Amino acid sequence: MKPVWVIDDDKSIRWVFEKALTRESIEFKSFASAQDALAALNGSVPQVVVSDIRMPGASGLDLLQRIKTEHPEVPVIVMTAYSDLESAVAAFQGGAFEYLPKPFDVNHAVELIRRAIDESMRQTESPEEAVVTPEILGQAPSMQEVFRAIGRLAQSHATVLITGESGSGKELVARALHRHSPRSSKPFIAINTAAIPKDLLESELFGHERGTFTGAQAMRRGRFEQADAGTLFLDEIGDMPAELQTRLLRVLSDGQFYRVGGHQPIKANVRVIAATHQDLEQRVKQGLFREDLYHRLNVIRLRLPPMRERREDIPLLARFFLLKSARELGVEPKRLSEAALRHLSAQDLPGNVRQIENLCHWLTVMAPAMNVEVNDLPAELRGETTASAEQNWLLALEREVEQSLGRGEQGIIDQLSRDFERTLIVKALQHTGGRRIEAATLLGLGRNTLTRKIQELGLEEKAPVPG
Repeated sequence: MKPVWVIDDDKSIRWVFEKALTRESIEFKSFASAQDALAALNGSVPQVVVSDIRMPGASGLDLLQRIKTEHPEVPVIVMTAYSDLESAVAAFQGGAFEYLPKPFDVNHAVELIRRAIDESMRQTESPEEAVVTPEILGQAPSMQEVFRAIGRLAQSHATVLITGESGSGKELVARALHRHSPRSSKPFIAINTAAIPKDLLESELFGHERGTFTGAQAMRRGRFEQADAGTLFLDEIGDMPAELQTRLLRVLSDGQFYRVGGHQPIKANVRVIAATHQDLEQRVKQGLFREDLYHRLNVIRLRLPPMRERREDIPLLARFFLLKSARELGVEPKRLSEAALRHLSAQDLPGNVRQIENLCHWLTVMAPAMNVEVNDLPAELRGETTASAEQNWLLALEREVEQSLGRGEQGIIDQLSRDFERTLIVKALQHTGGRRIEAATLLGLGRNTLTRKIQELGLEEKAPVPG
């Protein structure tokens, strides 16, 4: 794989990317100016470009234009401040792969880069390779149901809603649905509605007319037009802003839309596949998602099971991703011992298929021997073998928070804080035989405070009374 290029005149930004990419074992080159990157283009081509827009001398937009002219297959991620909306719009007009607002979350930035790398690899693979998506692997009954559903939907044009936790492979299923449909020869366009700022999302989906707003120097076709006669995949649909939910509902109902600033209706000959990790029914009850749009999208629902419901597939996926990582890095593939496979299969793996893929890439680079044992796994996956009791309960807390967020629950900190206090107080009173003064001392509370909390938490009947 070719290196990722990072271009920013801010040394601290370059440093952050260098550390993050090194940690992820992604090869990179850094440039302090667009001029340096433009000069380097004469002798080499990057896998992905991450560039600031506003820099002294040549701008990131100049670099974007040159790359898209000479190497259109190279994805370009543009960085700019939230306030720099005009530049962001211009970047999308110029063909940018994605938009990264500053200040950014490093993990989100790395995820965008990995998505861009995947897209770049897909662009350059041979047609024969592109036909197969072997990452959709599974022998578990729940996955066989998914495969059967894809087969049944092969000749359908119906809207599909894919639900499942983050990292469970929703986009892979969407691509498989497209590839086996009558629209397979037409475009498959994917957009993560949660990753694009609200101010840009409308233009990104529906396009805009020239002069609609400052910076709109040319007419731009949106994703609906780009996917004409093909498939549009709307990822993380549960995070779509309310006003855009209304526009999307109108498109699904009327089969047509208007560009931003436009007056001529455009026919939407597009199959929509939506995906979310959230509980849309719950978001409808909370008033965060339109009920009529939910029913429009929920024509056919496909649920992807999390890894904890298909543990028998973990060895299959691990072996596949170890082979894939070795092929990408040009090294001999590592092997997981039977003990390591059993241990890995016993983990919950909240990151699902993506976590297994990332783990296998890490092992390919970091494991000291060709045969990977339990002790070679990252510390967070070694569980009881190395983790302290403190680490274990913190990991359990993390899983509980992730699951609550995945269910779209609100007020999580209040509920978990109550559970935390209730557990501490009950256990302390049990330990002291119901002696409140002693329990309060052990907990570091005043007696009155402890009494008040017992009343607030409804523990009066449960609290043991000293005999």
